[in-house]
Amino acid sequence: MKFKTLLLSFSLLAGSSASYADDPFKVGFVYVGPVGDHGWSYEHDRGRIEMEKYFGGKVKTEFVENVPEGADAERVITQLARSGNDLIFTTSFGFMNPTLKVAKRFPKTTFEHATGYKRAKNMGTYLLRTYEGRYVSGVAAGMLTKTNTLGYIASFPIPEVIRDINAVYMGAKSVNPDVQMKIVWVNTWYDPGKETDAANALMDQGVDIMLQHTDSQAPLIAAEKRGIRGVGQASDMSKAAPNAHIFSVRDDWAPYYIKTAQAVMDGTYKPSDFWGGFKEDMLTLASINDNLPADVKTKIDSTYKAIRSGEFHPFTGPITSNEGKLVVKDGYTLNDTELSQVNWYVEGINDTIPK
Repeated sequence: MKFKTLLLSFSLLAGSSASYADDPFKVGFVYVGPVGDHGWSYEHDRGRIEMEKYFGGKVKTEFVENVPEGADAERVITQLARSGNDLIFTTSFGFMNPTLKVAKRFPKTTFEHATGYKRAKNMGTYLLRTYEGRYVSGVAAGMLTKTNTLGYIASFPIPEVIRDINAVYMGAKSVNPDVQMKIVWVNTWYDPGKETDAANALMDQGVDIMLQHTDSQAPLIAAEKRGIRGVGQASDMSKAAPNAHIFSVRDDWAPYYIKTAQAVMDGTYKPSDFWGGFKEDMLTLASINDNLPADVKTKIDSTYKAIRSGEFHPFTGPITSNEGKLVVKDGYTLNDTELSQVNWYVEGINDTIPK
């Protein structure tokens, strides 16, 4: 892990002059899935572990996994605040309102919520530009498909997921005008059984490239068994499907966790809406498969570089919705606020967004 480069990008220097109390700074984490999901929660926990390593004994962390979104989340977050955590990270969209409620009751504690949009004096938000990785995934998928049919296993109909579905399709369409995409909503972040069933249902409909916004390796394993290809989600999933795996879009939360903890300890923390992506090395393409054709590898690399440098942004117009409305005018690029409110499918996706 390239921590020297990553941390310098956040202006974090190892020789910080911050002073620490004798007692360790306490940081709590709340995960929606198990730390062993090999996906979303796994990578958040890797970030937690790397943060502890970076600060040594100056920071002590704890986590609670498998926390349902809703009333249970509020109870867990409250308990972490009551137990003396100075900073609490809540890492799923459905934790947003519970986090805000607890933040108002514990004004001396700092809260950070992943993927949401509500903030307070002691609560910020953070997320990754996952649409960047999805667009590259779409480019690879569009070049590799033989049936011209991609499959997407979607979790919940929130802007992040809808935005990423669009990014995949636009990427695929940019290299393959005949491509289509089938979507199955499973209404879960992590359920290997449901994810396997969804993958098989999609493959039964002619899908030969599998993409997902769920956290287990199940869809890739199903793809491997049936001889098709797929892209890993959140973590490097190459070992689960050595032949099927195209690459994984890996999340690296450690730089942000280190940066935020340092700011709170220094007294310089200010709540904000942080987005990290290719440019910050917080989103990477992991384990690009050696079995890919050379032209696909080249296109993956050039698309990644164009997005990372800022030369290209996936959500630059003109973009028309599948209802025929111009949603992004020619030459205009959606800003972060607008990206966080995407509630439409792009032209060519033959589906409707669930209510």
